[in-house]
Amino acid sequence: MKVRMLYFATFRDLAGVREEELLLPEEATVAILQEHLVKLHPAIEAGLPTAVFAINREFAFVDDPIVDGDEVAIFPPVSGGVECPSIIVRITEEPLDLNAVLDLIIHPTTGAACVFTGVVRGLTSRDKNQETAYLEYEAYQPMAEDKLMQVAVEMNERWRSLEGIVIIQRIGHFTPGTATVAVACSASHRDRGVFEAARYGIDRLKEIVPVWKKEVSPDGEQWVEGPYLPGEEDRVT
Repeated sequence: MKVRMLYFATFRDLAGVREEELLLPEEATVAILQEHLVKLHPAIEAGLPTAVFAINREFAFVDDPIVDGDEVAIFPPVSGGVECPSIIVRITEEPLDLNAVLDLIIHPTTGAACVFTGVVRGLTSRDKNQETAYLEYEAYQPMAEDKLMQVAVEMNERWRSLEGIVIIQRIGHFTPGTATVAVACSASHRDRGVFEAARYGIDRLKEIVPVWKKEVSPDGEQWVEGPYLPGEEDRVT
């Protein structure tokens, strides 16, 4: 059977590729995949004791099955040694619940969390005031989720003290005052990089994640590239 294998961060360097198609035996598991990777890319073996695997963007364990057509990713721990790192990325049409976002990244050792949200702005001051009736977001979803994972991994590599990272981008139809994106991270203390990491996350998301929006006003409509441009305002909680 064939699977799509993705390599992130240090494992991308060890394998020498970002992604590739692998042929695995039927009834393969993550453990069998690990054996295959060592044969294919011997340098990976040193990193396997702490490697994190995901199957179709869900965390996976050694006994989890892999089936034909699956997308499998390998990357380092997200929180510098925590056994069950909290890293969640998502493209969704569902409303954002910021309390639920915090629940995903709060651990017994957590003492600080930062949540950045982008909110649809109803009135924009440019050369003249411009009213926004609503925004519509769309995404190239499989690639967008891969890129969100890349942003999360980059955040972890820059701020190794982070205990959890969540990045959620909404798609669909949104009226003014609606939250459309959230970047959240947690750590043991406010001085451990949570503010800087959250800012980096939203800035990087704007640079590389394939999400687009259409801004509709009483005077017409126009496409605006990128997920966080005029029509929204910053909010950090």
